[in-house]
Amino acid sequence: MVLNVFASSFSGKCRRFFGALNRKKLTSFDEGSPLNRCLNLVDLTALGVGATLGLGVYVLAGSVAKTVAGPAVCISFLVAAVASAVAGLCYAEFAARVPKAGSAYVYSYVSVGEFVAFVIGWNLILEYVIGTASVASGMSSYIDSLVDKKIQKSFREAMPIDISFLSPYPDFLSFTFVMVLTLLLAFGVKESSLINNVFTVINLLTILLAIIAGSIHATTDYWKIDPATLSEDDRKLAGNGGFIPFGVTGIMEGAAKCFYGFVGFDAVATTGEEAKNPQRDIPLAIVISLAIIFGAYFSISTVLTMAVPYYLQDSDAPFPAVFDRYGLPAIKWIVTIGAVFALCTSMLGAMFPLPRVLYAMSNDGIIFKQLSKVHKKTKTPIVATLISGLLSGIMAIMFDLDQLIDMMSIGTLMAYTIVAISVLLLRYEPDELDAEEFSKPTKDESAMYRNLKNVFNLGGLNRPTKQSSIIVNWSIVLFSCFTALFCAIVAKGRKSVFTESYYLAAFVITVVGMGVLMVIMIRQPMADVELSFKVPLVPYIPCLSVVFNLYLMFQLDLHTWIRFLAWLFVGLLIYFMYGISHSEEREEGRAARMVRKEHRDNENKLKEDERKMAEQQEKEVTSF
Repeated sequence: MVLNVFASSFSGKCRRFFGALNRKKLTSFDEGSPLNRCLNLVDLTALGVGATLGLGVYVLAGSVAKTVAGPAVCISFLVAAVASAVAGLCYAEFAARVPKAGSAYVYSYVSVGEFVAFVIGWNLILEYVIGTASVASGMSSYIDSLVDKKIQKSFREAMPIDISFLSPYPDFLSFTFVMVLTLLLAFGVKESSLINNVFTVINLLTILLAIIAGSIHATTDYWKIDPATLSEDDRKLAGNGGFIPFGVTGIMEGAAKCFYGFVGFDAVATTGEEAKNPQRDIPLAIVISLAIIFGAYFSISTVLTMAVPYYLQDSDAPFPAVFDRYGLPAIKWIVTIGAVFALCTSMLGAMFPLPRVLYAMSNDGIIFKQLSKVHKKTKTPIVATLISGLLSGIMAIMFDLDQLIDMMSIGTLMAYTIVAISVLLLRYEPDELDAEEFSKPTKDESAMYRNLKNVFNLGGLNRPTKQSSIIVNWSIVLFSCFTALFCAIVAKGRKSVFTESYYLAAFVITVVGMGVLMVIMIRQPMADVELSFKVPLVPYIPCLSVVFNLYLMFQLDLHTWIRFLAWLFVGLLIYFMYGISHSEEREEGRAARMVRKEHRDNENKLKEDERKMAEQQEKEVTSF
């Protein structure tokens, strides 16, 4: 008896716990959008280019070429562009499902559930924090390069940091940049679209000038370097020489780093309420903006590696080094000043959304409520802004640029993976009428046949039910697990697959498992919902996005994973110790809000009735 009571109590607590993880944000939408649908294809494309094209052009290409990919860095950018395009399509549908302006955090909270929303929101915080810190670090490197790196040398001599997973010296210059920007944002300075557009034009002209000036001195000889002809010191840096000196592994590791250069294009997918023709223009704008960005990266990386040998690139400021090498100080200064303008815009673009994400999460109660305070005069979330700046500044001091880029890439890749999985979950979700339908067994069916019939939909079910949704949900979970194992084998043990039986068996099992699970998902019926944009070729495209993202994540080093898992662990502690019990969507909070809403509705109805009665009395008096 006591055991039954305990089991019943434990079961009830488990149901409430998992119910809390899946609770969705209650919100109301008007049938028509309150925002002005004024953005055309050109506007959306400019938004994507302006939000994305920044540090990746001026620092990333030279850094990846020198240490990871060599001249094949252009192929690394191509792989990263494909992965970004696939993720962008999933993001566009995710945004289209919620007729409300906002980030992936808001979309997931309304559509999927609270726990997924928290994980995405926590990863967005990491993305924006690291984005701000990395751009500040890039600006610091660029300015330092103009004074022959005297700032770096001074700090290294005065305050060296001899820890492998931290920066070699505290970068107080980048910390200063972050805090100045934080103060400007805290006191109500708003990002002007006009200034942003002007800076974006300056950025594109600077890139074009750098490409033209660098191509004059370009030669394909630097793509055919033979290490045997080099000095002993250079031979250590040059790898195997040629176009792919570090092999296919180097290309894919470079792609994981180059993915950072495409972060920001998802701004296009958040304009579902403001685009004139979202179903056509949003996917086109994503593709066109990614094509322009890829063209810029491809051209820059090609010119850099053809103008200077890849192993001699300056990983902090490659452009000034190239123009110094060929005695072009005027071009060097023009490009450097243009780069500073571009990096200012990028840092503002990375910093501006961060306090808003913190504000939204704290307003929902899943992180500390104090962060939702808004200053009376400036009308900005001042506490969230100051905390954001301090956190970004500390990151800029503690980690160097390569470490920051890796941390931002892994957080963004995780967020994109969750978005792709969420698209799959929602596409197979049944509506309320079909939610309780289960297939009924017949007397002549065995249990095994009945299970196979349901799993592979041999009965020809054409509408999703609760049972088919559960089958797909488990298939997605197992597919993600098999994909993670597959990516780990391919990324870390590729050479052992055909030499060690354990690796070969694991490889075959994962490939077969992924294939079977894909067949199961293909066989199950999908919900027929009307959206402004849908990902084509479901489940292929979202599954491909999961594979791309997880593979690129496994290309990152162990220290990056440790930092990321530590960040995620801190976030989960905050959620389970604070957020899950303080959420505005908990049953007590939801009931109280519904009561308040009903009270407001009754008050509004009463006021409307009184107004109509007064108007009627006035008409009667006038008539009399």
